[in-house]
Amino acid sequence: MIAMGAKGFFTDTTVCIGCKACEVACKEWNQLPDDGMFFTAMSYDNTVSLGASTWRHVAFIERPVPLGGQTTAHGISWLFMSDVCKHCQRAGCLENCPTGAIVRTEFGSVYVQPDVCNGCGYCIAGCPFGVIDRRAGDGRAWKCTLCYDRLRGGLEPACAKACPTDSIRFGDVDELRATARARLEQLHARGVTEAYLYGEDAARQPGTEGLNAFFLLVDRPEAYNLPPDPVVPTRKIAPAWLSLAAAALGMAAAAVGAVASSQERGHS
Repeated sequence: MIAMGAKGFFTDTTVCIGCKACEVACKEWNQLPDDGMFFTAMSYDNTVSLGASTWRHVAFIERPVPLGGQTTAHGISWLFMSDVCKHCQRAGCLENCPTGAIVRTEFGSVYVQPDVCNGCGYCIAGCPFGVIDRRAGDGRAWKCTLCYDRLRGGLEPACAKACPTDSIRFGDVDELRATARARLEQLHARGVTEAYLYGEDAARQPGTEGLNAFFLLVDRPEAYNLPPDPVVPTRKIAPAWLSLAAAALGMAAAAVGAVASSQERGHS
C-alpha cells in the first residue's frame, strides 16, 4: 500500500468541453514530441490514445443517446474524457520492471526513471490500461509523471492547472474521493442517474486495489476505452502456479496409474 497523503486526479467528464488544453499543457511542460500530422478519421481526435509521447489524451465520443433523459434535436450527446495514467495503488508496470526503473514516489505516484530504464518492455505487458509505451527511436518507456518536478516545487500538475472548467481536479486522494462522491450525488439529484465513479473505490476494483486517478463517467467503461475490470497480471501468479501444480499432480497420478496397469497385465 502507498503512503498516506497520496496525490492524484479526479476527472469529472461531465464538465469536460474537449478543449484539449490539458493535452497542450502536458506536452509543453514535459517537452513531449508531437504525434505526427495525419488524419485519423476519428472525429476531432488527433492523438488517438495515450502513449510514450501523449501523457494526456482527450477522447471525443459521439453517441446516439441523450444524456440524463434530456431530448435533443438529433437525439445524440457528446462525451469528452481526458484520460491519463491511473497511478494504480497496485501498479502492474512497477511490479513487472526488472531494473528498478519504476518507483513509487513520496506523492504516491508511479514514476519511470529514464536513466535506469533499459527498454525491455515488461512494464507495457503489466499495465491493464495500455498507458505506458516505448518511444520510437528512443526505446525507453514513458508515461505521465504526475508532473513530479512541479510537485517538488509546490505546484499542481500542468494539465490540472490549464483545465478551464475544473474537469481535472488535483489534490489528496482521500479528499478527492469525498469531492467525487458529493458530485455524484448532485448529478443523481439532477436526474443524471447513469453517472457513476470509476476506480474511486478499491473494493469495486480489486484488480488494481484502487486508482489514484479516477473518473466520473456516464457510459460503460468500454465507451471511454477503459477496461470494465482491470487486473494487474501479477495477481494471477498464485492461481496460475496452483493450476500448474494441480496439472502436474494429475499427470503424475496418471503416469503412476499407467505403470501399475502395465505391471498387472505383465503378471497376468
